[in-house]
Amino acid sequence: MIERDQIDALVQLLGDKGVVARQQDMQAYELGARYDRGRAAAVLRPATTAEVSAVVSYCVRNGIALVPQAGNTGLVSGSTPDGSGTEMVLSLDRLTRRFELDLDNRSVRVDAGFRLSDLNRKLEEHDLFFPIDLGADPRLGGMIATNTGGSRFLKYGDVRRNTLGLKVVLADEAGTVLDLDSELRKNNTGVDWKQIFIGTSGAFGIVTECVLNLERLPKQAATAFLVPASGAQVLPLLKAMEERLGAYLSAFEGMSKNAIAAAFAHVPSLRNPFQGGNIPDYVILAEISRTWAPREGEQPLDAVLETALAEIWELEEAPLADAFIGPPHETWALRHALSEGVKHLGKLIAFDLSFRRGDIMAFCDHMKTEMPEKFAGVTVCDFGHIGDGGVHFNLVVAKDSPLLTDPTFEQRLREWVFTVAVEQYRGSFSAEHAIGRRNQAIYDLYTPEKLKEMADGLKTITSPGKLGSVRFG
Repeated sequence: MIERDQIDALVQLLGDKGVVARQQDMQAYELGARYDRGRAAAVLRPATTAEVSAVVSYCVRNGIALVPQAGNTGLVSGSTPDGSGTEMVLSLDRLTRRFELDLDNRSVRVDAGFRLSDLNRKLEEHDLFFPIDLGADPRLGGMIATNTGGSRFLKYGDVRRNTLGLKVVLADEAGTVLDLDSELRKNNTGVDWKQIFIGTSGAFGIVTECVLNLERLPKQAATAFLVPASGAQVLPLLKAMEERLGAYLSAFEGMSKNAIAAAFAHVPSLRNPFQGGNIPDYVILAEISRTWAPREGEQPLDAVLETALAEIWELEEAPLADAFIGPPHETWALRHALSEGVKHLGKLIAFDLSFRRGDIMAFCDHMKTEMPEKFAGVTVCDFGHIGDGGVHFNLVVAKDSPLLTDPTFEQRLREWVFTVAVEQYRGSFSAEHAIGRRNQAIYDLYTPEKLKEMADGLKTITSPGKLGSVRFG
């Protein structure tokens, strides 16, 4: 149990605004984005790296477990406390002071508590942005801890690719601050230590500052909904688009009929572009973009996209059955409404999976065929980043379904999906949400013992204190 004098000591380090200890005030930090609900002993809200170091040092010396929390938008129970009431949440929400833009280097040094939207709002006036496009609005520290990718991974890559440097506080008795905040894009002077803290769920240290690569803000874009001839034709369609559009292609997002229907039901103001309102079985949102303003005599991007699609249509065994070119704000509005739409259909059981690009549709088609036989009453509402092999494999069960009265149902369903994804299709059980308590058993099952041993060794070296919700060993 956490003693009153320990809370008082932490207040001395952080001030009254830096510690939340009343139960009614902690609820927002205890409740996850989708289904997590824990109980915190207290919430710590440091405002500087020095304060993070001080409270981490105190907690390690006193055996207090810490759960780092950024925007709390993750889906694997990685940023919320367990139900014991003995863990403290260390929130980054006050780490928002530092913002140093380097236009010559096209980079920014920024505190890890900044939300993605706030960062890009500041960058927009300089025609720059941090090119990780997400439906949620996380804080940068959480994005780094989980190595998020997003809808434009195809063009810009993930957080790992766009991180130049970090400042990290280790969970040791000294609260050691590691200064890894290089602004260099090329620096081969030994181990690239920052990579140890990217995508490892905050278990090895708490990111407090970061140096990020920035990209030019697109000034032109064209989008279309593409209807592939079949699931098997999605990859040929992607390859045909890449061949004709090259670096212009910035997104290739897949959306199933069930997911689209859920979005339309949840957001009636969305425009249905499909003929007669009939939603195809599968739809691709394709985007092409340029970073410069339109030039005189230059072919508009809508025309570039139309030309490419016309060529693909003429191919032998054409992979394209139909296409609807439309305004980017309308097409992306549908894509960003999918998560909330699916969430409101019933009990949601979500998976964040990735595959080789050639296997992703084979997996989805296989599961849609097998699901009625294995688990009748479960609806597949998948969508995802087809261009990079990622899929949000969402399963929905009606709230009044008798399946939900079976205490073994969800566990059996999860085990089956992971077995097929990992063993049959050689996929990853976590594409971009990293590992939280919800994925712990799957990590334990599929990670080779030597790798667990190495990860546990790194944890012992970097942060021997009780930090994070993941056990690597």
